[in-house]
Amino acid sequence: MSVKYGILTILYNGINHGYDLKVGVDSLIGLKGKINPGQIYTTLDRLARDGMVTSAGTDDQERKRYAIEVKGIESLEKWLLDPVPYHSVKEDFFFKWNCARKIHFKEEKKMLDQQKALIIKETMELSRLKTELLVNGDEDRYLLVTGTLLHLEADLSWISRVENRHQ
Repeated sequence: MSVKYGILTILYNGINHGYDLKVGVDSLIGLKGKINPGQIYTTLDRLARDGMVTSAGTDDQERKRYAIEVKGIESLEKWLLDPVPYHSVKEDFFFKWNCARKIHFKEEKKMLDQQKALIIKETMELSRLKTELLVNGDEDRYLLVTGTLLHLEADLSWISRVENRHQ
C-alpha cells in the first residue's frame, strides 16, 4: 500500500486539502487500517519536491490545498500498469506449520483445527459484512471483501488437503 499513490489518486479527481486527502486515502485502504495524518503531510512535501503536486492556494478556512501535476499523473498511470506480484496471504501460517512439521510437533492437528476455526470465524464475519455492503451499494468494499473471502476459502481448502494427506 502506497500513501504516495493514494494521494495522487485522490488529487487526480480534483484539488484537496490534507484532511480530505487523509479521508480519501483511508477509504482506498479499505478494511485494513487508517493512515497517520503525519504521513499525508510528509508525503505531500516529497511529492511537491518531486514536481508531482503543487500548492493550489488555501480554502476559506486557511487550509492549504494541493493539485496534481502532469508528472504526478504520469507516475500514477505508470504505477497502475505495474502488475502486483502474488504473495500468499497465509505465509506466516505456512511457515509456522513447516516449523511444526520439522520438529514433529505432536499437536499439529490441534494447530490446524485452531487455524480452521479462525478462518471460519473470519469468513462468517466477512460474509455478513459483504451482505451489508451489497445492500448499501458499496461496490468497491463489496468486491474487496469478496476477494478476501476467496482467499480464505483457498486457505481452508489447503488445510483440508494437509489434514487428508495420510488418509
